[in-house]
Amino acid sequence: MLRGLPLIDNPHVLTGTDIADDAGVYRLTDDLALVHTIDFFTPVVDDPYTYGAIAAANALSDAYAMGATPISALNVVLYPTKTLPMEILERILRGGADKARQAQTPIIGGHTVENPEPVYGLAVTATVDPKQMRTTSGGRPDDVLVLTKPLGTGVIATALKAAAALESDVEGSIRSMLRLNRSAAGAMTGLNISAATDITGFGLTGHVVELARASGVGAEINSGAVPLLAGALRYAEQGHISAGGIANAEHADANVRWDGSVSMPLRRVLTDPQTSGGLLIAVSPADVDTLAGRLEAEGDMAAIVGRLCRGTAGAVHVA
Repeated sequence: MLRGLPLIDNPHVLTGTDIADDAGVYRLTDDLALVHTIDFFTPVVDDPYTYGAIAAANALSDAYAMGATPISALNVVLYPTKTLPMEILERILRGGADKARQAQTPIIGGHTVENPEPVYGLAVTATVDPKQMRTTSGGRPDDVLVLTKPLGTGVIATALKAAAALESDVEGSIRSMLRLNRSAAGAMTGLNISAATDITGFGLTGHVVELARASGVGAEINSGAVPLLAGALRYAEQGHISAGGIANAEHADANVRWDGSVSMPLRRVLTDPQTSGGLLIAVSPADVDTLAGRLEAEGDMAAIVGRLCRGTAGAVHVA
């Protein structure tokens, strides 16, 4: 359906709707471009303040994935003012504002509409040097894939909604979602990084497929090297899979070749939609140790989960 929309014909637009990238980029000068992104969703945790903070961290992540620096944001709010007290909305907005302040990104406005359930997020503006911009389309064969956060926020959130999640597992997921990808983005500076993206709604396999397809290469994932949040595999075994997770699994069947050794629950976590997930970075083998050292020095994860390879564009093998 969306394929019928007109393509953008503007030399200043470096990435737009025709490219599966994390954000739209508009070049102002040879050395400066604006990065525009927006993201919002319904609550994934019970506490309104935490929900607001997670939503803000998630929205900022697209800019970080492109190596950009967020400079401002706008609140995007849908809220049932007739059925929920305004105090809850105030706590959501305070959580978003505090997380944006941590990112040194002022929230300078926004828009609110009536809706049957709460929805919150940010429209983010960032800046980047076009020559230093990270996209999904530059990946090269033999580049190493490094993941900076564990997987499993989706299955844990689904288990939480079913009152089946342990408090300790939920707390671990919240800590991961609240962590900004700011330091992980900074770790890429000056290194031979060919492509990057953040892991969100398409899950790990979906985002690897998109990056590989945009780069014209294949990819291999070592499932045993993928870090998982505590409890994630158990909740997948129990069947706590969201509608988005089911859709991702169906999409993966058309693009991913699974080894028989990869269990069905693990497949479900690898296709699990993530909220405020980590960065996936394609880095030259010569620079992978430096990148890992920088990430770990900042408290980020540096899991080597696979590599890009020659082959059919977007074809992914999971072993």
